[in-house]
Amino acid sequence: MTRLTELQYPFSETPAGGETLPVAKGVSWVRMPLPFALDHINLWLLDDGETLAAIDSGFGLDEVREHWNTIIANDGRPVGRVVVTHHHPDHLGLATWLAARDDAPVWMTQGELLYGHAIWNQLPGYSVTDMVAQFRSHGLDDARQAALVDRGNGYRRGVPTLPTAYHRLFDGDVVAIGAHEWRVIVGYGHAPEHASLYCAQLGILVSGDMLLPRISTNVSVYAATPNDDPLGWFLDSLNRFKDLPDDTLVLPSHGRPFRGIRARIAQLETHHRERCDELLGAIVTPGSAADVLSTLFPRELDTHQVMFAMGEAIAHLNYLVKRNEARRLTSDDGTIRFERIA
Repeated sequence: MTRLTELQYPFSETPAGGETLPVAKGVSWVRMPLPFALDHINLWLLDDGETLAAIDSGFGLDEVREHWNTIIANDGRPVGRVVVTHHHPDHLGLATWLAARDDAPVWMTQGELLYGHAIWNQLPGYSVTDMVAQFRSHGLDDARQAALVDRGNGYRRGVPTLPTAYHRLFDGDVVAIGAHEWRVIVGYGHAPEHASLYCAQLGILVSGDMLLPRISTNVSVYAATPNDDPLGWFLDSLNRFKDLPDDTLVLPSHGRPFRGIRARIAQLETHHRERCDELLGAIVTPGSAADVLSTLFPRELDTHQVMFAMGEAIAHLNYLVKRNEARRLTSDDGTIRFERIA
């Protein structure tokens, strides 16, 4: 097939709450609400013979539980397994509940399970205290620090309970679900071991958050690993999808299903390079991650958005340091700043 130069959206409608929309043989689209500016997540139900396989579970809201109960009752089959792409609350949030509902196992990568437990239990390097300390060192003002402290451990609100046992997924695993085989493609940067699923027989990629049609995936640096390069890892991971057929139907976690993998990857590569170039212009005079927030996000940010924005600003600046386009400086007061290398 000729390479697509623009994204194509084959579905003009989205499923209503508590309903499903078929997108391929044995594959249905479920859409659940989120309590954020990004107000929805796409989940996927796969025909698994006498049971259903759910890919991701939704945020820990009573409304989401009610929708799941309605969907499962209308189908008439129990959930036989819950496959989780990664540990973020909108994906892992109700996995334990959904699996326990029908005595089903949870399938996910080890990195995602352990990260979830680290944040949920506020382990060193993953706690609100350590996150705020990291942001303080990157110049975040006292008022925004206080707001993050007051917000507390928002992760637990979205993930009421976590799996204590699971079926471990590895990159390259081939998982039989119903009549089809799905290959696990692990990606990095957005999450430690994000699992996407590709079915060549159906021509479908469940991309999770690795490939979204309208927005760019968040990449953030954690306090536990302050010098990480998640943006570099994310961009490298996108290369793993370039060999898939361009007419593959991509099922993303946010936005509508689309075709045009290479076109979207090219857009994302251009987007991040442009953001890096904007940052280089902003740090001709040394600046902190907090100093450049308005460069990357020229709008008002709520507390939830500040958390992601700071993590992403640090990620982009670390990316420039790794590529010798910028240097990291630490002032006498401990504030970390970055300076463009001429």
